[in-house]
Amino acid sequence: MASKTCFALAMLVVYLLATGTVLTNVEAAGACGRTPIRSAALSLSPCLAAGGNPRAKVPPMCCTKVNALITTAPKCLCAVLLSPIAIKAGIKPAIAIGIPKRCNIKRRPVGKKCGRYIVP
Repeated sequence: MASKTCFALAMLVVYLLATGTVLTNVEAAGACGRTPIRSAALSLSPCLAAGGNPRAKVPPMCCTKVNALITTAPKCLCAVLLSPIAIKAGIKPAIAIGIPKRCNIKRRPVGKKCGRYIVP
């Protein structure tokens, strides 16, 4: 199981690096501030397995990264989860949107809309 997760993580990193040569950075501040979406997505790579499988254990590092993102830029988490980069990496937004709850993050944006999904 660990080898599948490592492989998936490696594939995500390779994909993000490969698309970085094609995509251009926008200098304006967006949902993630001045941090590009692909960088924010890469920071959430510990969440890869949990974002595609509701029964996968959420790693503590994933919870730490999600909590930090919710604290600093709550809209960024939604932007990352709905991004084409995350979807191509195997993230399922309907599952990933529940990671803050699965991490037992108390200050999560409960009831807020994230695209067509509502944060549980």
